[in-house]
Amino acid sequence: MTSFVLNRRRERVDTLTPTERRNFHHLYWDVAWYGLLAGSSVAFLAVYAARIGASALQIGLLTAGPAAVSLLATLPVGRWLDHRAVGLTTFWAAVLFRAGYALWIFVPFLASSTQQIGALIWLVLLASVPGTLFAISFNALYAAAVPPAWRGHVTGIRQAVLAFAYIVSSLFCGLLLDTLSLETGYAIVFGLGLLGAIMSTIHLFFLRNVVADKEVGSIRTVITDYARPGSNRAFAMAPRLSVGLRSLVSHSKLLRVDVLRRGSYGGVMLGLFAFHFAQYLPAPLFALRWVNQLGFSDLVISQATAVFYAAVFIGSLQLDWLTRRYGHHRLTVAGALLLSSYPLFMALMTDVTLYMAGSILGGLAWAVVGGALANYLLDQAPDEDKASYLAWYNLALNAAILSASLLGPLLAALMGVVPALLASFVLRVLAGVIIWRAG
Repeated sequence: MTSFVLNRRRERVDTLTPTERRNFHHLYWDVAWYGLLAGSSVAFLAVYAARIGASALQIGLLTAGPAAVSLLATLPVGRWLDHRAVGLTTFWAAVLFRAGYALWIFVPFLASSTQQIGALIWLVLLASVPGTLFAISFNALYAAAVPPAWRGHVTGIRQAVLAFAYIVSSLFCGLLLDTLSLETGYAIVFGLGLLGAIMSTIHLFFLRNVVADKEVGSIRTVITDYARPGSNRAFAMAPRLSVGLRSLVSHSKLLRVDVLRRGSYGGVMLGLFAFHFAQYLPAPLFALRWVNQLGFSDLVISQATAVFYAAVFIGSLQLDWLTRRYGHHRLTVAGALLLSSYPLFMALMTDVTLYMAGSILGGLAWAVVGGALANYLLDQAPDEDKASYLAWYNLALNAAILSASLLGPLLAALMGVVPALLASFVLRVLAGVIIWRAG
């Protein structure tokens, strides 16, 4: 059986052109270096904010602010991008967006924690406009560089590569933070993130000549990134963790109400809004649970992160086979339901054991839903009218991120952190049921 699968893969690889192989190579290295960024600066940002005394609301603003900017900037950015070179635009958008990481290095040396928290919020907020531009242009670049028949294959490999890079970098950063002072340790961690951002952008430079064909140009509507399962698991403040399709923007025929009445698409949007809302609701609370309530060290948090992404890595290797066997809809539902276990474990845990168990299940769930959701969404949108369909997803996603990131801290203030995590578990289960019934 193994030899048959390997032979089939070799036959498929032989059908690629030299240009496609080269593009795939740079896409893999792009996400590998991004894994260094995600496993260092991104993974520990909320944890650092919690350690210097940030409230749940302030941590939530690191997510809600960029979502608000994205809602406002997506349409004008999409219009500006129309008829511009996809590859070159993506590269320069990445340069503008990632330049802000250089300033993160100096934040730990500011005089007071109040200044540090304020600086982080403003740096993330100011990066949101070029971040939106990057998210939109990268999706068109990805769609142009990867033929449709290969997207499941490339997505699975990119997820596996990202998971491996994330594991190594987060463990290394955890060891650093466990031995160095708070200021020095986090300055080095943020410096490693900058290195990953630079190297990832260099590989995007080699994709600058990729040109979106007519089909790609016709589906420029926002999908954006897969939302994260935990505050240290992905980059909610920047639309760039997903390893599959990201964002496409149309300049016309957006938000047509009749689209929601076609078939079950309205139910699909309701389910995906509920999924992302329940996913982001506890995001500002995880770091507070780990740091303030349970007193976990940065080393323990990095180890749990490594376990999480080890599970993502293992699950991603099976993504191509699972997709062909079960389809995008079933995988999206299964991943959404399994992902509900993460806040449940975070609420119930009293020691590292349940933390690791929750990380294993959460990682497996993220491998499934992260790889299937974007393709499931594309399946719901007809080729001749993708822009109008996918524009509604952009609205639903960003509205869910914005509202959940602000309501999560409010819910925790009213109920407490643990009850708020349990409520998000129930909401995630309900979201999975809605997506299943929507079909």
